[in-house]
Amino acid sequence: DVQLQASGGGLVQPGGSLRLSCAASGFTFSKFAMSWVRQAPGKEPEWVSAINSGGSDTSYRAAVEGRFTISRDNAKNTLYLQMNSLKADDSAMYYCAKAPGGGLAGSTLINLLEISWGQGTQVTVSS
Repeated sequence: DVQLQASGGGLVQPGGSLRLSCAASGFTFSKFAMSWVRQAPGKEPEWVSAINSGGSDTSYRAAVEGRFTISRDNAKNTLYLQMNSLKADDSAMYYCAKAPGGGLAGSTLINLLEISWGQGTQVTVSS
């Protein structure tokens, strides 16, 4: 079974930084693109960022472009999200997700992603 365990969240002041990690297991991590998805209370989940299987190509939603950086370590089966200049609107539960293939195609569509709901990490940005 695919298991995706996110960690690294917490409470941070506006303008602060956090680095999220996601430990993946149950599939060949290096062959699949990966994404980050977030969900704030009372809102629909939204796609945040994606990276292709080799780590050479990335994509971001406009609201986080220039502030967030996605990366991966295929030797460690781990996905990362470095979040800088955090804003209150970034507060949400963050989940990592397995895309349907190795490229970015399909990696931005939540209905195509495999997500371990219940294994996210909470990010709260507040003063």
